[in-house]
Amino acid sequence: MAAYELVCEIFNQCSGNQMRDVDFQEIEVEDTDAYLASIEPKATVTRTDMPGGVIIYDTDIAGLRKRYSFTPI
Repeated sequence: MAAYELVCEIFNQCSGNQMRDVDFQEIEVEDTDAYLASIEPKATVTRTDMPGGVIIYDTDIAGLRKRYSFTPI
């Protein structure tokens, strides 16, 4: 299993408030795709692989946007 720092950002839908809710945690998973599918089963997902092994998933569920960033530890 690989260890990651997982950052979840929830983008605020209110036009007058541009702040994001951000959550940090350390996790161990074998497959980030399967992990994300287990926590966001109905989301539309876009995956971006960045240099250095960082994996970013942008999700959308009925207009609620979230970003999950998996950074290898």
